[in-house]
Amino acid sequence: MEEIKRTICDICCPSFHCGIDAYVRDGQIVKIEGTAEHPQNHGLLCAKGLAARQYVYRKDRIQTPLLRVGERGSGEFRPISWEEAYRRIAEQLLKIRAESGPEAVVFFSGYTKWYRPWLHRLANEFGTPNYMTESGSCMFSTFLQWLTVTGNVMCKPDVERAGVFLGWAYNPYYSRNLAAAGVEAAKKQGMKVIIVDSRITPASLRLADLHLRPHPGTDGALALGLAHELMEHGWYDREYVSKYVYGFSEYAAYVKEFTPEKVERLTGVPAGQVVEAAKLIGQNLPLAINESAAPIAHHRNGFQSYRAIMALSAITGSFDRPGGQIPVQFSYNYQAAGFSTREKEFAGKANEKLDRPPVGGEKYPLWHALIDEAQFTDLARQIREEKPYKLRALVGFGLNHRIAPGSDRLAEALKTLDFLVDTDLFLTDTAKLCDIVLPVCTSFERSELKAWGGGYLTVTQPVIEPLYESRSDVRIICDLAREIGLSDELLTAGPEACIRYLISDLPVSYEELLTEELPVKVPGAKPPVPGSMLSQGFPTASGKFELYSLEIEKLRKKYPDCGLDCLPVYREPSDESEREKYPFTLCSGPRLPGALHSRLHGVPWASSLRPEPMADLNPADAEALDLQQGNEMEVYTAFGCISLKANLTHMADAGTVYIYHGYPEVDVNTLLDPENVDPYSGFPAFRSSRVGIRKKVR
Repeated sequence: MEEIKRTICDICCPSFHCGIDAYVRDGQIVKIEGTAEHPQNHGLLCAKGLAARQYVYRKDRIQTPLLRVGERGSGEFRPISWEEAYRRIAEQLLKIRAESGPEAVVFFSGYTKWYRPWLHRLANEFGTPNYMTESGSCMFSTFLQWLTVTGNVMCKPDVERAGVFLGWAYNPYYSRNLAAAGVEAAKKQGMKVIIVDSRITPASLRLADLHLRPHPGTDGALALGLAHELMEHGWYDREYVSKYVYGFSEYAAYVKEFTPEKVERLTGVPAGQVVEAAKLIGQNLPLAINESAAPIAHHRNGFQSYRAIMALSAITGSFDRPGGQIPVQFSYNYQAAGFSTREKEFAGKANEKLDRPPVGGEKYPLWHALIDEAQFTDLARQIREEKPYKLRALVGFGLNHRIAPGSDRLAEALKTLDFLVDTDLFLTDTAKLCDIVLPVCTSFERSELKAWGGGYLTVTQPVIEPLYESRSDVRIICDLAREIGLSDELLTAGPEACIRYLISDLPVSYEELLTEELPVKVPGAKPPVPGSMLSQGFPTASGKFELYSLEIEKLRKKYPDCGLDCLPVYREPSDESEREKYPFTLCSGPRLPGALHSRLHGVPWASSLRPEPMADLNPADAEALDLQQGNEMEVYTAFGCISLKANLTHMADAGTVYIYHGYPEVDVNTLLDPENVDPYSGFPAFRSSRVGIRKKVR
């Protein structure tokens, strides 16, 4: 007999995780559909979600804990019991802690993100400051920027009440699919839409009243140019600026040099379009701006570009006002649900008595000051150089070296560790480097806590038994806490005790959440209220929105050679010598409709949309290179060379090649300089590195 059981999809970012109806027969999922009554997706699923059944039943699922018996990278393992795996892990970690201190051990989280407070707590209870995540090269750019300028961790655009929407790197039809609905609805009600993207995308074609196409990495110059025009024509809010903004005079003096003509030279956006965009903004306020992390941040000046973009919200008087950027507070797992969970208290703090900084702490002082985790992009360097101290072990959950710039160099660094563990669904190339590999569940096989905007919360239940010997991430974390012998009453008690603690301040019980198949509307949950920060003051040193950062000024005094600027200054994404030697801009990591990083390349339905790696190239560039559709081409830098097929499309910006990462057979990130990073955040220049291109000669 067939049953319909409910769970969530966890393939993409936690902002969504759509409701799923799983049709189960004889303990097997036979079909999935979106849950029509679910408040998040209302029955809709994207191409990724629709392939979730194939994701669960991939033939290469890891079935048991594995112990390496061959050389690292050989993929030679033997099955072991969970008891043996836990015992070996605990023995090695305790040995290394006794010999070299707890900071010699790193805990890392990739996808999915739902278990992160558990892993962070495990790291803190173990005593190491070296807890890091893949968000250290993605989402946390958003947090770092907002913490610097407002003291608050995050804001969201109030699209429903906006007069104009600035969709910077906004392409919800390929990523974050459900986000398009609100913009589409507001546009029908008269809201103007500006899309900023070097590519022609479904968003630019369907939504844009005006499409601006800056060269990759020049976003900051365009934002400063828009500010120039807004101030030149008096389209900024003088009263708001006087009352709520710090450093405006210094910022305005700097912005004066970014005339439309200069912006055109720097960005490729015609001067007339810069003027037109500023007019569209200035005459249709309030302004809501898309909160896109990676595309804006993945440049060596990404943090400053992000600041320059969001400064537009302040000078137009849109920040913390209806129709602008509204500050939010997080519920569980980075969700603005309108209620508070005890996630921060649960994760706890790293051992502040340690005299050794976390990985990246000395190299990225702003990151270290504002973000409570180590910087992942500095991991390979510290393993290799052993400075400021030696790292000896890493315990990863979804560890994937291919997310790093210079991914092959990270792989080589990982090989040198004394002890390496990973938990994953599949035996990835990174897992093959490990001493022990642990099999984990999908969202269909486990229970998890999940919050959504609008005040919703749920505790899901498994729809099928865990396949093979797989276990949930949080069970593994709690089991390891007991095996290591940590005196932690919550982790050692298990997942249920942890969830009860996390929701203990809420007017809903664990039992109530368990009995409901659909998310529960938490009583008293309130959406973000515009004006709260304006009325109470900003949690910054100045008490205002800081165009001139006093936090950075403080760090400049402490670290005179740090090279950080207090204003959102513009720096070119590459040097002239680089452009001469490597005439093309590489944009690695743009999204595909059927993929998220590398997570779905082994899923037939999803991978069929682009089954092999290809490079998107403008036809004019292809003609100059004597390339036709499907021809083999080589993309090269000083760090390596890859071969793949050319895909000619007018959607690609001239002078730029777009390559989608995550293909193990052609790893584009091997081409990247691991030192070509943003000095504020440590984020890699995935979207604006320089490369050469040539036709492959057989």
